[in-house]
Amino acid sequence: MQSPSVDKPQHTRRKRAVSIVDLIGNTPLVKLSNITKDISPKVEVYAKAEWFNPGGSVKDRPAKKMIFEGIKSGELTKDKIIMDSSSGNTAIAYAMIGAALQYEVELVMPLNVNIERKKALAAYGATIIYSDPLEGSDGAIMHARKLKEENSDKYFMPDQYNNPHNPGSHYETTAPEIWEQTGGRITHFLAGLGTSGTFMGTSRRLKELNPDIEVIAIQPAEALHGLEGMKHMPTSLVPGIYKEQEADIVEFVSTENSYRVMKELLDSEGIFIGHSGGAAIYAALEKAKTLDEGVIVTVLPDAGFRYLSDGLWW
Repeated sequence: MQSPSVDKPQHTRRKRAVSIVDLIGNTPLVKLSNITKDISPKVEVYAKAEWFNPGGSVKDRPAKKMIFEGIKSGELTKDKIIMDSSSGNTAIAYAMIGAALQYEVELVMPLNVNIERKKALAAYGATIIYSDPLEGSDGAIMHARKLKEENSDKYFMPDQYNNPHNPGSHYETTAPEIWEQTGGRITHFLAGLGTSGTFMGTSRRLKELNPDIEVIAIQPAEALHGLEGMKHMPTSLVPGIYKEQEADIVEFVSTENSYRVMKELLDSEGIFIGHSGGAAIYAALEKAKTLDEGVIVTVLPDAGFRYLSDGLWW
């Protein structure tokens, strides 16, 4: 009698363990299906879900690149403290990577940043240096620069607003991911402006891959706005890395429309996004309405969980 066959276990080589920093990037591209019901069926709208990064935002990418390049160049040594200004997401990225690599981290941020950010930074062991809340992110930038000038041997300051490795991180990672995930079919790319690193780096690489891709920069319509992490360039300190002439279109989005779309996306797609994500989706949908066909991609910098104390959800 023939013995019954037995499935033998397959012995495969196990993948090496990774650091939390190795998990940055390769975020999913999500197709929007319900909120797009009123646009042409030949127009596809996708969103890069950047909260899948381990630090919870798109800022993990430039923070990693700037820190690693600082180590490579010798500017960041173990006796120095990582210090920069940030309204929140980059600060958390610095704190996470600093903890993983065993560097001290100090962040300059306006006193009125929300409690979620303050608690996250405290959990990572970072020190917060508060700047004048009435001066916003520009005040934090100026305070950080002063600290660096007065303590040049103490601090390594990545200077995210002027460091070419900020857009460089998106040139090297975000753009190739989008290109691969859309099979090279992308026709339009949109991203919000804060430091402008996401827009500048991703757009440059996509334009090299296909010069016909239209790239659209998004910024708040109002000087005094409620879009955390975004800059109204006409009334702000303009980042050194931002080159407006590289944008095919600059789209201004109101706080009201951004907040409305945040809620609509949650209701229709189950996607819980932050302020700047609301602006990005609003601009992407407005662009989609003008097209007969196309593949639109935008970036959702973070999730709505970082804004629960802002009172938008009840």
